[in-house]
Amino acid sequence: MQGNDIEWSDSEKDIAKAAFDKAYQREIDALLNSVQERAARIAQTEELWKLHDFLSAKRHELDGKYDYRYTFLPFVFAQLVKEGWLKLDELEGLDGSKRAKIAALARM
Repeated sequence: MQGNDIEWSDSEKDIAKAAFDKAYQREIDALLNSVQERAARIAQTEELWKLHDFLSAKRHELDGKYDYRYTFLPFVFAQLVKEGWLKLDELEGLDGSKRAKIAALARM
């Protein structure tokens, strides 16, 4: 299954969107908690700029990671599974070959 050859049914699109949004929200919630903890410990200007740099890098990372183009979704989901933001069973209902590809990529 080539990335650009993947067909998505309407029900698969709904499942993919829900899983994508769930993983994104989990990661954003974790980021918010981390930033709140770091911000509470800021005592010097240099620490403030370090937090700014951290947030800028994180935004760039997240913008690149969460790509909802259907041709990229198997790769996005594999990365999210690998990082723990998504579980394979949350993709239940996707075609078996899609799930197998995601699982294989997540093990790499």
